[in-house]
Amino acid sequence: MSSAPLTIVCWKWSSPGYRSEFGPEAVNVLRRMVSRHYVRPHRFCCVTNEPKGIDPQVEIIPDREDFKDIPSPHGGRNPSCYRRLRLFAPDAGEIFGPRFVSLDLDCVIVRDMIPVWDRPEPFVIWGDTNPKTLYNGSMMLLKAGARTVVWNNFNPKHSPRLAQSSGNFGSDQAWISFCLGRGEKKWSRIDGVYSYRNEIMRRGSMLPPDARIVMFHGLTDPWSPEAQRLSWVRQHWI
Repeated sequence: MSSAPLTIVCWKWSSPGYRSEFGPEAVNVLRRMVSRHYVRPHRFCCVTNEPKGIDPQVEIIPDREDFKDIPSPHGGRNPSCYRRLRLFAPDAGEIFGPRFVSLDLDCVIVRDMIPVWDRPEPFVIWGDTNPKTLYNGSMMLLKAGARTVVWNNFNPKHSPRLAQSSGNFGSDQAWISFCLGRGEKKWSRIDGVYSYRNEIMRRGSMLPPDARIVMFHGLTDPWSPEAQRLSWVRQHWI
């Protein structure tokens, strides 16, 4: 494994009409959560062209806006995240460093992340959140240059519909699932990685004692009134 510090990458862009609004405070809170729960030396970066309000401790990486105009094949209320495919580009190491984690803003980190992120595999991704889709793009760990087929084989005109027609749901995650197929290393609740929608909300919204990070993919965000009524969210999303 490289001795260089791990890079934690988040993404922020505007999507008018989308169901959620991601302000600069979401970036700032995520940086603080990472700082508390990943104590090894690391870079914390935000890929964005909207740096206003983001703390100066956050390293800003200009967003190249790859494929930004490709809509989600599932309609406007679903996110279009194809720009994150840049993580799989052959030159990703020049941008993000030799090893990096891409992490969604709508998560709550509650415990030590060293066991989650300090892994030797060239590629690890969250999974098992949709019965029709192998992988979820909310969290991905890559060694720079891993799985370049995801970038190299993406065709803006044909790939989104190809992934959808195969039964996969989402934008970038659908293409990743279609392109890579089964067999990639995945995080799950065994690793302390939980889905709020699938595994916590349906069980009384209590935080599992072995949780390390909770993903709020879907309609509820950590900063929403529904989530903020939960004491464990208020305790950790700060």
